[in-house]
Amino acid sequence: MADSPGKSDNAFRTISELAADLGVPQHILRYWETRFPQLRPLQRAGNRRYYRPADVAVAQRIHRLLNQEGYTIRGVQQLLAGNGGAGETAAAPAAPKGDSGISELIAIRNMLAAALGSSAVQ
Repeated sequence: MADSPGKSDNAFRTISELAADLGVPQHILRYWETRFPQLRPLQRAGNRRYYRPADVAVAQRIHRLLNQEGYTIRGVQQLLAGNGGAGETAAAPAAPKGDSGISELIAIRNMLAAALGSSAVQ
């Protein structure tokens, strides 16, 4: 991520640089810090934030999950907590295996239809 001119991929980023790279306001990054314990930049004197390359990667992943893949804050929290915030192994929500999910939904639909049918008769 050498979007910032003159900085290597291993350089620390300020909050303004990271916000510009992601295309989000700075207050969004501060909010994410309160919601995602995996995102913990270094804070120097005057609470000036410096994002390490690992923090930048986590922020990029949070941004992608929220804004491109449609996850909620809660969903991203669970996803990052599930694998420690590293890697891309659980990038999508798990789908039900086989037809068990569909057959369960059909059974619920039939039960509700039967309940509605019996209450309409009375």
